[in-house]
Amino acid sequence: MDRAKIVAGLIALCICGCSRQPGIVVASKNFTEQVVLGEIVAQHLEHRLNRSVERRLNLGGTLLAHQALVHGDIDLYPEYTGTALTAILKERSENNPAAVLEKVRTAYGKLGIDWLDPLGIDNGFAMVIRGEDARRLRVPTLSAAAGVAAGWRLGAGYEFEQRADGLAALKNAYHLNFPVSPKSMDLGLLYQALNQKQVDMIAANATDGLLSKLDVVVLDDDRHAFPPYQVCIAVRQEQLKKWPGLGTALAELSGKFTNAAMQTLNYQVDGQHRPAAQVARDFLQGAGLAN
Repeated sequence: MDRAKIVAGLIALCICGCSRQPGIVVASKNFTEQVVLGEIVAQHLEHRLNRSVERRLNLGGTLLAHQALVHGDIDLYPEYTGTALTAILKERSENNPAAVLEKVRTAYGKLGIDWLDPLGIDNGFAMVIRGEDARRLRVPTLSAAAGVAAGWRLGAGYEFEQRADGLAALKNAYHLNFPVSPKSMDLGLLYQALNQKQVDMIAANATDGLLSKLDVVVLDDDRHAFPPYQVCIAVRQEQLKKWPGLGTALAELSGKFTNAAMQTLNYQVDGQHRPAAQVARDFLQGAGLAN
């Protein structure tokens, strides 16, 4: 190929690249449930809008994802109402799911971000102990667990230890006896540590896949230390205006999930080691959203 043709080709590529409109960027935080939900959203939008979607899954923690959304580096991601209320907005925790959602919607609206209707998941913190200990000590609730004189060796992720709606809220509500400092670890190691008796209690989540597979007990949060954590899609308002059909497509996902269904999806990835993309595809087909 002569030089003139090469130059012409490069110019054509530049014109095509410069004229291409940026697409929709779907993100997620850096744990299994978020990655699965992000993949479900991305595949659903690709199907409904008939266009490719850029994925920035496993992006990072709460603050990083929030800042990326506010600054327009991403367009949408799944978030939790209780997390937004306490970790982002620094508001006091409360127990009314509708009131929490309304507060979050109002505050985020001022940032140019809409919170769509809940997906159907309420993934709150779950304080989990071994089934054998629950039966031996007869502790169905966190209040009862606070009465165990020997106390509890706690395992928790970094965010739970640092957030006001995490360890601080637990201590304030129940005054549990922790004779040693909580053992900080990756979320994926919590159940292993509990099973191997490295810890006696873990700060897990209500939709963890292993909850339905292991002999463990979730202690009832009878004093409501933790706020509701309904999962919603947070999306930039300018993108809803820019892309016809985006809001309608996203709204189709509202109410399509349950905690039990999310446990199953999480277990398929964590326990059965299936790719998140395959799990998402099967979910959309089963929910009647793939046609």
